[in-house]
Amino acid sequence: MDQEAVDNLVKVLDLEPIEVNIFRGSSPDDERQRVFGGQVAGQALVAAARTVSDEVAVHSLHAYFLRSGDPTIPIIYDVERIRDGRSVVTRRVRAIQHGRTIFHLSASFQRLEDGFDHQFPMPDGLPAPDDVPDFRTRMAPFRERLGAWYDRPRPIDTRYCESSPFERTEELPPFQNVWLRAAGQLPDDPVLHICVLTYASDMTLLDTSLLPHAGSFAAGGVFMASLDHAMWFHRPFRADEWLLYAQDTPTASGGRGLGRGLVFTEDGLLVASVVQEGLVRELRPEP
Repeated sequence: MDQEAVDNLVKVLDLEPIEVNIFRGSSPDDERQRVFGGQVAGQALVAAARTVSDEVAVHSLHAYFLRSGDPTIPIIYDVERIRDGRSVVTRRVRAIQHGRTIFHLSASFQRLEDGFDHQFPMPDGLPAPDDVPDFRTRMAPFRERLGAWYDRPRPIDTRYCESSPFERTEELPPFQNVWLRAAGQLPDDPVLHICVLTYASDMTLLDTSLLPHAGSFAAGGVFMASLDHAMWFHRPFRADEWLLYAQDTPTASGGRGLGRGLVFTEDGLLVASVVQEGLVRELRPEP
């Protein structure tokens, strides 16, 4: 457990209102070269949610990563109120730095109602989360290689059911399963739990597209960057309880990889679906 890291994540997602429909967010001081995509997506969703009533809940988001974010300066989130319908509410959010849009998000909110109900079953035969090594245990053999990254605080506890990115040396089937949860207790705010899952959903999905090619971000020699990200939220959940992120990659081509994910609670309830495409290509030599 790392409650301090979780509390810091909650602070990162707690935007500062600076004008009607305009919010300011900051980045954690973790020496990244660019802002983590999940952070921008989570903050943008927070901004959108701050402009709707408690009578609606987010059911989908569609986002595009346009430029790398600068972690040394704040990010401005400008919310446009596209539609306030009786059943569905729509918001559009621009994340701005240095006078340019770095990220664009559309989010749709719906008033809760009853309807048809079915879902895919949760994958079976997987180890329970407590039977899977946590990050520091799994990565201990690579501690010297990881350096300070090994010891840095981690607000999200991620546990690979199959091989971790540092253990992949051969071509593998195009899927992986990861248990994840906030590494501490979160406040009882349903919107916050959705935003934390949005943050976490960007952590492992794109790397799935390298599994059939005996590669991963950890192996080096590969450039990876998210291009777009879509999520659908089906049922309530808590992000500080174990969630299974069942991921696959239908295709990679043209320097891009596609990843899909289904998110289940530990007792098998399907709570979210995710699709992401990103640049995935070998590093190009310097001109």
